[in-house]
Amino acid sequence: MGSLACGHRGRGWNHPLGVRTPHPTWSGEIREELDRLRDNDLTRVIDALAARKDADGNVEVLHESQLSADQQQAFGALVGGLIGLGAAGQEGFEVGAERGAEAVAERGGVLDEDEAWDVLAEIPPDTAGLLILLEHRWAIPLRDAIARAGGFRLAAEFVSPLDLVALGLVEAEEAQALAAAERDAL
Repeated sequence: MGSLACGHRGRGWNHPLGVRTPHPTWSGEIREELDRLRDNDLTRVIDALAARKDADGNVEVLHESQLSADQQQAFGALVGGLIGLGAAGQEGFEVGAERGAEAVAERGGVLDEDEAWDVLAEIPPDTAGLLILLEHRWAIPLRDAIARAGGFRLAAEFVSPLDLVALGLVEAEEAQALAAAERDAL
């Protein structure tokens, strides 16, 4: 991944994703797929933090982004500004934007390794965990079309096979097959 800069047409929908893999091989397939998605302007990695714990409990950590340092700081400023806007209006936006950019610059990314480590430390031996914040760039034109039509997003979530069972759209056996296929995709 590295600090690869991409063109920017506006913010897509951002989505945090957590992944755990047993007996990780680090073959590069996940990175290749993330690069393919970036190259086709479908998604890009705002920030990613991966940890692998071997059978003896030794941990290896990797922290990367597909954004340049300047793009990461701009993202931090945007998030900090939105938080500040909600807390204290326009003045809060300005203070929040400044603090958000500074925080990202200090920690070298959007994800704070100290806080994220709390999650990644819980992975069992001989597994790997990945925290990833994706920008869904494919959604930008859809978002814009919805806005032009006067609409707005109420929610955005991934649907799991268990959600389909709860709604009665698939049987439990079919959901198990879907979940197994989903795991095989990783």
